Parts: sequence; C-alpha cells; structure tokens
Amino acid sequence: MVTDIPKRCDIFCNVIDNYGDIGVSWRLARQLAHEHGLQVRLWVDDLVSLAKLCPEADATRDVQHCRGVEVRRWSEDAFTTLSRPVGHPLPPAGEGLGERVVADLVIEAFACKLPEAYIEAMAAQERKPVWINLEYLSAEGWVEGCHKLPSPHPSLPLTRYFFFPGFTPQTGGLLLERDLLARRDAFQTDAAQQQAFWRSVGLDMPGAEVLKVSLFGYENAALAGLFDTWATGTQPVLCLVPEGRILPQVGRYFSDAAARAGSGYARGNLTLRILPFVEQERYDELLWACDVNFVRGEDSCVRAQWVGKPFVWQIYPQHDAVHRDKLQAFLKLYQVSLGSAASQALQGLWQEWNDEGAAGRMWPAFAASRKELEHRAQDWARHLAGNNLALNLLDFYREIGRMRAFKIEGSKS
Repeated sequence: MVTDIPKRCDIFCNVIDNYGDIGVSWRLARQLAHEHGLQVRLWVDDLVSLAKLCPEADATRDVQHCRGVEVRRWSEDAFTTLSRPVGHPLPPAGEGLGERVVADLVIEAFACKLPEAYIEAMAAQERKPVWINLEYLSAEGWVEGCHKLPSPHPSLPLTRYFFFPGFTPQTGGLLLERDLLARRDAFQTDAAQQQAFWRSVGLDMPGAEVLKVSLFGYENAALAGLFDTWATGTQPVLCLVPEGRILPQVGRYFSDAAARAGSGYARGNLTLRILPFVEQERYDELLWACDVNFVRGEDSCVRAQWVGKPFVWQIYPQHDAVHRDKLQAFLKLYQVSLGSAASQALQGLWQEWNDEGAAGRMWPAFAASRKELEHRAQDWARHLAGNNLALNLLDFYREIGRMRAFKIEGSKS
C-alpha cells in the first residue's frame, strides 16, 4: 500500500555560518507543518541562530514547540535513547525522542551527516523511511542529471536520495508558501500596509522620487564605492541595512565605530538606516517595500526572486572560486530575455559586487535599466512559481512509495 504523504518528518540542520542553512530548514519545516499537516521535528545544533529568525525560540531549551514545529537541540547525547532494543518503550514525548524513534521522511539539509545511532534506527524499521539529502541551490546544468539520484548505504539496507533545489522543471524547485504571492500583491497595492511597515522601522513613507534599497550582504570592499555613487547621484536613495556582518563597514564609511541597529546617517543624496535583524516574515515585507534588493547567500536570494523587483545577489564566496561558475550559471538563465543594455548592466553590477570591485561604476547603467529589469523579475517569479520545493518533496515521497510497492509485488509473483 502506498502512503499518500508522510505523517512525520525529521529535518536535520547543522548551522555552518550565517543564516542560510537554518533559514531554509526553518522555512521548510514550517511549510510542511502548516500547509501539509506533517508532524515536523527540526534538529538544530545552533539554537541561537534559529532564535534570530524566530524570536520566540529559546536557545537554552533542548525541546520546544515553535509555530507548529517541534524544535530539538542536536547534540552529541541527543540520540542516546536510540541504543535501546527495538520495541523497548521510549520516554514520553517532550522528554526523550517521543513515541516514534524515526520519522517517515528524513531530510538532512545541505549534506549534514546524520547521527550513526539515528541511521541504525532507520535501518531497524520494518518500513524504511524515505531519506533525502537536500542539497544546496545551484543553476548549473549538472544539477538536473543528479536530481533524485539514489545513493545506497554501503552496509545497511537504506538508500539516500539527492534532492536538488533549482530553477528548471528538471530540479526540485524553490520554497514557496501557498499564500506568499497573494500576500505580496496585497502589500504592494495597499498604501496602509506600506505605511505601517515604514512606521515600524521608524520612518515616514518615502516619496515616489526616492529610490528605496535594501542591502543585506557579507563584508564587501565594493561597499564604499557604491555608497559614493549613491551619495553623489542625482536621485535620492534610502538604503535600509539589516543588522549583520556588513555593519562594521557601514560604520567606517560614516565614521561611526558605534554603528548599530537604529543608527541613521546621511551623505549627499544617500540616507541610510540600520535595522535590527528581522525575522523571516518581516524580511519579506522589507523586500516588498523596496525598489532594489541586495541579497546574499541562498535564503535571502530566493526570497528576493519572489518579489518581482530588480535584485543583486552576493553569492557565498568559496576559496576555489567555484561560486563564480554558479553565479554565471544563474545569470545565463535569468538574463535570457533581457535586451543588450539591461543584460550588460545586470551582468556588470553583479560581477563588480561579487568581485568586490568598483560597484559604483555599473550602478548608473543598472538604474537606467530598472524598468526592464523589473518586468523581467516579474516574469521570472511567475516562471518559478510552478515548481514548488515542498510539493515536489512530497511527490517524490509518493514516488518512492510506489517503487517500493512495485518491488514487493514483483517479488511475490
């Protein structure tokens, strides 16, 4: 018998740095719980990072429930109960691992290594869980060929499947909540919602003549040049900078070693306000409220693509410069329908920003192409909306169930 969807899902997240890993894992956990009714446990080794995205999370607690998701600290001793013999009673839910040792659907986010005790517990189940390795996002062509590939365990009766998020129908798609685009459209057409947002960050709603920019980034030597261009330009620019790694550079530019959330600055035509680190839902509103969004890594990049506005992606830098190939692979897909001038402006600014060059040099061309870039961004969001990562994961769970049922029937005949 093929189960329609899993009842329980375990997601494991090893936070490397920044907030991309936990950001994606937290979004996926909430979507599976809220929209599809799964009982989701999120195992996280760094609850401090989760608490930045979900303020009600308590970084000191090993077990808690946040927004419909059971959150557990992933520590070395968290899985000691799995050494009990199969069928041995487990502690009550909330004290140990709960009534069921392992879930029906097990997701290890971004190649984190599952605890050996948990893997052995999966192998001991009569009905084996569907084991997914949720990979990093990439637009490179090889991803399509590797999506859904099986990887049998070398010694146990288990198979892990690689699942690649992506931008084409041959990949796993992107995380998109059921009502996100409707909420976006409601916000962008409702002056009252927009005014409420600007009040919440301590500002009056800017006039139409002001270019509103959000800037979320890693450290970048190109920042000062970009600020200089905005400050000396002809159009007023309001730049909102969420608290993060780029904050010390902002402070140095404005000669303020004490730069922090709430600080505001002005130079020429540039006005800048530093915002507190915002939870995920509030970050969406920030992106919706701005005309251009600078984003970084994976999670904020995906959110910017649902906005339908021009954006600039600072990809996570890697020592072997592999990130440049990944950046070019995305640009090849994204700019395919742009005219020559807009394509060159987009390519040029993105390269300057990621190479930490004179990013201000290409800004005028990018700004001049903003209308065309906005139309492309809207088309791109519509194009991506039909390929939903959470739905694709559940479809794949069903697919594996059908394959297993077919093998069982075949063995009986």
